[in-house]
Amino acid sequence: MRNPSQIQVRLGLFIVMLIYCTACQPVKATPFIPSTPTPIPSTPTIIHNLSLPIVSNPEPTLENPVDIEGDNQPPEPTAEAVYVESDSQPPEPTVETVQIDYPTSKSETISTWRPALYPVPLALTPYDHFYFSRPFAVNEISWPVEDYRYGGSFFEDVVHKGMDIKIPDGTPILAAGPGRVVWAGYGLFSGKYDPDDPYGQAVMIRHNFGFQGTRLYTVYAHLDRVDVQQDQYIDAGVLLGLSGQTGKTSGPHLHFEVRFDQDGFFSTLNPELWLVPPQGWGVLAGKVMNTGGRKVEGQMVIVRTNQSEQWWRANSYHRGYINSDPYYQENLVISDLPAGRYEIVINYLSRIYTQEIDIYPGLVSYFSFRGRNGFTSEPPLFPGTDFNPPQSP
Repeated sequence: MRNPSQIQVRLGLFIVMLIYCTACQPVKATPFIPSTPTPIPSTPTIIHNLSLPIVSNPEPTLENPVDIEGDNQPPEPTAEAVYVESDSQPPEPTVETVQIDYPTSKSETISTWRPALYPVPLALTPYDHFYFSRPFAVNEISWPVEDYRYGGSFFEDVVHKGMDIKIPDGTPILAAGPGRVVWAGYGLFSGKYDPDDPYGQAVMIRHNFGFQGTRLYTVYAHLDRVDVQQDQYIDAGVLLGLSGQTGKTSGPHLHFEVRFDQDGFFSTLNPELWLVPPQGWGVLAGKVMNTGGRKVEGQMVIVRTNQSEQWWRANSYHRGYINSDPYYQENLVISDLPAGRYEIVINYLSRIYTQEIDIYPGLVSYFSFRGRNGFTSEPPLFPGTDFNPPQSP
């Protein structure tokens, strides 16, 4: 039998060892799992263009004064994208917006039919002068080339002194009015024979009528063939030659001018105010200015039907010996518009301005635009609209 004191000693040693081992055990901790970091975008975030606010005929007020000295106005919202380094976006503006879809260069205003012309001369007001017929048969589908209207700029900033009409090679070109041939062949620009003349083969007619005491002339350029001779007297509708691509040209078309001086490369007028429109159709003329009242160069103007099914486009005249009509003082003309109601759209300094206008048969409808003041009520006086233009038999 063991000694009780030895048993107590052994029991004490066992308890001490048990306490020591327990104290030396490591504490089991929950492992740290790092959170997923917010990714840094590889490219900046883009704040897209803001929609442009509509301004329809704003009246001049103390908050919207007419700038007499020019367009020294607070800057308008730009249409450029802004790059930032975060995903936060500024609040959207609450202003009413409109979506304007501008046509591309491939879009063209075309028609497969047009009515007969009014008889010439047609002048339903003392200010109008539709004295010339079309220089080709009525059944020819012909529209002014929108980028080559009167007053356009092209070919190293040369300002266009006439209108270009796109027609196929070999189209018969007819005299727009009676008169005497004063030029036939190459060299119209230089005044002497020159096969490199920019007009190519051309015909010029001095007509036996004028306007406000001034003799009128018409020019037909880039012809492939000339069938008349200098000093020959001809009537309206006589064959002058065939259309072509001679001279400085980028494709088949007729370049047509109206002049009030024989040697007047710088004495031209907009032919779209002189060619008689088709029956039931009219013409739009406009004066596009900045806020200070100065004419604006190259301002695009869109004219569209209320249903937006068809549109027309023109730019205001560039500077360079361009002459406005003595009455309208216009710097933009769009002809051959079927009578009806239209909407004029101008994007001026990143703001859209709109105005409705009526086109009347056989007449010129007029508008004026003055920068941030929008469309103004300054049109010339017109006769009543309850008329019936004469019809061709």
